[in-house]
Amino acid sequence: MTWKRVATAVVLIPFVVGLVLWGSTAIVALAVALVTLLALFEYFALGDAIGHRAYRFWTATCALLLIYVQWLMGDVPTYRLSGGLIAYQRNWWFANGLPSIEAVFFLFVLGIATLTLWTKRPFVEALPAAGMSASGLILVAFPLSFAVRLHGTGREGALLLLFALVITWVGDTAAYFVGRSIGKHMLAPHLSPKKTWEGTVASFLGSLIVALIFARFMTMPLPHLLGMAALGNVAGQVGDLLESAYKRSAGIKDSGSLLPGHGGILDRIDALILAIPVVWYYWILIYSPRS
Repeated sequence: MTWKRVATAVVLIPFVVGLVLWGSTAIVALAVALVTLLALFEYFALGDAIGHRAYRFWTATCALLLIYVQWLMGDVPTYRLSGGLIAYQRNWWFANGLPSIEAVFFLFVLGIATLTLWTKRPFVEALPAAGMSASGLILVAFPLSFAVRLHGTGREGALLLLFALVITWVGDTAAYFVGRSIGKHMLAPHLSPKKTWEGTVASFLGSLIVALIFARFMTMPLPHLLGMAALGNVAGQVGDLLESAYKRSAGIKDSGSLLPGHGGILDRIDALILAIPVVWYYWILIYSPRS
């Protein structure tokens, strides 16, 4: 199992790094859209396992709209959930007519209402279908869409997204190997019996080491990089446990089998689902760049 895990990483990581560093934000958005759809349908399969069928294609459509809106808003440097009609750019205010994220969510609600009332599904499925659809959009698609927003954030956008990816990759790797070799104290045995406190600490320290390395390439001060790495790592580990809870609820070991040694797409990106938006919000709300 370990050699499959390493082999998959060796193939995928250079491709992803190249895409992030040298691809345009539009190309990154397409890649994020593909990953999001794969992760969403794996998430819906977890619901299917317990008899909760989502409105798959409507939710997927709204997920793609979220990613599109995040791409449009990529060059808006200030914090704004919606983008609104007025955004600040290059030191002046202007009407740019950006669609809003909350408009996508409202469209999603209207679609769910229509599907609930006018489809032929049994009404006993109405609440589970709405719940799985909404949770998939909020817990999977929405946070992943911030990868596009992060990549489009100014001159260091590509490095910021790479930073979020690397602190997660290094953290996961450190936790895996340290946990397997010296891990003795279980972190959350009711959710994931293989996760240990030793692995958790190793993951946290690994992310801080990444921050020290990235300090050579980024203009962000080291204390902020360390803070971003620390919060991103904690968020990533929470995301990992959260997905374990979903799988436990569905009685499934892996979300899929697409990636040898890793399971499904959702298994591979579970930590990134929370780590990426945390990195973006740290950049916007705590570091607050003015460029």
